[in-house]
Amino acid sequence: MARQSPQDARDGPLPAGHDPRQPIGQLLEDLGTSLDGLSSAQAGQRLADWGPNELRRLGGTRWWRDLVRQLVHPLALVLWVAAGLAWVAGTPVLAAAIVAVILINAVFAFAQERHAEHAVEALSRYLPQRVSVLRDQRRQRVDARRLVPGDVIFIAEGERISADARLVDGSVEADLSALTGESQPVYRAAGDAGTQEPLVQASNLVFSGTVCLGGQARALVYATGMRTELGRIAALSQRVGREESPLERQVKRVAWLIAVVACIAGAVFFPIGVWAAGMPISDAFAFAIGLLVANVPEGLLPTITLALAVGVRRLARRGAVVKRLSAVETLGSTAVICTDKTGTITENRMRVVAAWSAGVLIEEADLTRRDQPAGVRDLARTGVLCSNAQLGSGPGAEATGDPTEIALLRFAEGLGVDTSPEQRPRCRRGEFHFDPKLRLMSTVDVDEHGMWLHTKGAPEAVIARSTTIIEADGREQPLDDTTRQHLTEAVTAQAAKGMRLIAAARRPVSEVPASRDEAERGLCFLGWVAMLDPARPEVADAVACCHTAGIRIIMITGDHGLTAAAIATQVGITQPDPTVVNGDRVDAMPDDELTDLLGRTPDLVFARSSPEAKLRIAKALQSTGYVVAMTGDGVNDAPALRRADIGVAMGRTGTDVTREAATLVLTDDNFATIVAAVRSGRQVYDNVRKFILYIFAHATPEVVPFLVFALSGGAVPLPLTVMQILAIDLGTETLPALALGREPAEPGLMNRPPRRRGSTIVDRHMLIRAWGYLGAISAVLVMAGFFLTLYRAGWRPGDPTGPGTPLHHAYQQATTMTFLGIVACQIGTALAARTERTSLRAVGLATNRLLLWGIAFELAFAAAIVTVPRYRRSSAPPHPTP
Repeated sequence: MARQSPQDARDGPLPAGHDPRQPIGQLLEDLGTSLDGLSSAQAGQRLADWGPNELRRLGGTRWWRDLVRQLVHPLALVLWVAAGLAWVAGTPVLAAAIVAVILINAVFAFAQERHAEHAVEALSRYLPQRVSVLRDQRRQRVDARRLVPGDVIFIAEGERISADARLVDGSVEADLSALTGESQPVYRAAGDAGTQEPLVQASNLVFSGTVCLGGQARALVYATGMRTELGRIAALSQRVGREESPLERQVKRVAWLIAVVACIAGAVFFPIGVWAAGMPISDAFAFAIGLLVANVPEGLLPTITLALAVGVRRLARRGAVVKRLSAVETLGSTAVICTDKTGTITENRMRVVAAWSAGVLIEEADLTRRDQPAGVRDLARTGVLCSNAQLGSGPGAEATGDPTEIALLRFAEGLGVDTSPEQRPRCRRGEFHFDPKLRLMSTVDVDEHGMWLHTKGAPEAVIARSTTIIEADGREQPLDDTTRQHLTEAVTAQAAKGMRLIAAARRPVSEVPASRDEAERGLCFLGWVAMLDPARPEVADAVACCHTAGIRIIMITGDHGLTAAAIATQVGITQPDPTVVNGDRVDAMPDDELTDLLGRTPDLVFARSSPEAKLRIAKALQSTGYVVAMTGDGVNDAPALRRADIGVAMGRTGTDVTREAATLVLTDDNFATIVAAVRSGRQVYDNVRKFILYIFAHATPEVVPFLVFALSGGAVPLPLTVMQILAIDLGTETLPALALGREPAEPGLMNRPPRRRGSTIVDRHMLIRAWGYLGAISAVLVMAGFFLTLYRAGWRPGDPTGPGTPLHHAYQQATTMTFLGIVACQIGTALAARTERTSLRAVGLATNRLLLWGIAFELAFAAAIVTVPRYRRSSAPPHPTP
């Protein structure tokens, strides 16, 4: 293969004459590799030469658009108007100060958003895309970004394909919609293909960014990173967009309302200042500017963004990776959690504890005996052949695959059955992958006795397709109704103990069946195995916490109904004897009947459920106003996860497809982590309300001085200046507001019912508390300090206080008192805002150290404004009286 420079290799096309559709021998020679893959040293050298397997964002960043968006925000627009009025009024220093406030606030908000976005992007290290690759002649898992041309990879159902590759054995169904836009899956299989058709239509090629929906295969990587088909069109780099959360949309609506109110107030009171108070035009402009600035909460949006980002980082440390900031706020209103059983409620550590074959039940203590009946060994061998899992070979190697299949392999290994990974490719001639609706998987395999179809799955599904049953001596007997009844009773008895049961069957075939219906019929029933998957010890407390918080839990699982009911009762999801609804019944229900069932039945367990049933359940719950969280791990769970308000994917056992569809990924697959995420969402929502209350409460004491001045007709001098307002809103107010965004959760946070869908964060109760209670008290105290200072100097209403008058110094002291009074009230408001439903004593005065530091800065900043001569001169009032 012709060698390229590293830069050319990263950005350029494939070498001339390098066609992935050519005969496999020639392709291997061109890539300098073999079907045994590369060595680690070869892969490392190629990674250094060709670069990592990742797409680079094209066209540069668009940071300037985000910055401009901050400059034209509705609250910023009000300040631009105020700056323009100040310039027209002939006070360029004030205009420059307001423009500086706009720029500082925009840069601060922009920095917070960028920081939050980078924090979410950095969470990808918690969920690196992994791929199975053949390196050093053994199968191992590596980061997808470390793939290089010449690697041999393994592709399985549910995985996102990580590079452009040529299939060398096996077949898959692939979703190529990322490349072609066509949603219909396509079939790809190993073998030769024509070289005349386009690459994306070649029947033996798969491509980076597409998804394997079924089957499994081994493939030879021929292109990575920007050299892939997806890299060439740069599709992925253009898909990332910023989504506003419902919280941000609500606050933006409030911002527009504030902007409109501020402009109307300025427009109304400007003529009052001119005609009623007899003010000069310039002073009237200053008066209107003060009203505008006093109504604008400059730090509102960046503080919200910071609170959401803090919530994201907190959840990541707990084991829940939130893919969008918008999901944090939604988590807090979760009212229903639809959860799977295996791996979420249970530990997903399956072990076989009993086996039944040829009328004999073998308990766990006897399962390791090698002198088992022939039927038991056939049962174990079928579990090995009809599987895609692998036990680790060598010291320290981990098993890979579905935990149920791993348990079957270990059961067979204990009986001395060959479980080596080499035998299945050697024996297998065909596969019908697991169908969640049928609850069956089948393979066609050959041995010294001929060709066999092996089937495993749910006992009732296997029994229904069986016509004979194996006897202890290995002969087959017809499966009559009496025997079927006995089998069903035995399965029910084990399921009632919380066991998971897998049955197996087989039949001889002369060729690979053309269809699944043709294959899975006329089977010989071999028996079943019972597996125990204990509940996670921490789940019971998490479930109890959900019930206390008014969150309903519904178990939706593919397991037997009695197994699911036993586990649900054990961990407290339901009371004993819950209502168990099988998937076939759900499929037959009209939508209104399903909605009625969900509404009137508190203890529900959905068993043997199909992915379509999960989707319908999510829709039915949402139609009644619930905010729904839905867990899933399989390919077919993706539609339900997308439909739910919070789609929760399993980070360990889940497929790439479900992680792509979900908004929350559990790195530990633990139900308790979902509850922790809901708690964190509630905490973030409460904290946002706290600093909105804190910011809104200061509007009243900032606006009232202007109203008193206007309504008195100028008899009362202006108690507060625009520069002082700016010092308050951008100086003393900011750090305490940010600290309230990190407030610890109030006691009893999870004792409240969830918020209803559509509830607004800025409600009437908050406005009454902010403007009518905390704000009113602050305004009374502030104005009392102002008047007391003036009266002690001998001032009476109507007395002049302008420059050169005897009372001018007293007036400056009075405005300073107003400024310091608002600062003092800010401290009291910050402490009051920390709690909404409990006392400050219950929370603890020193539990939020950031707030204490924020208050310390506030006091230091206010002292600097008052005592430093330069600051004191800049904050002096203009000419507030005639």
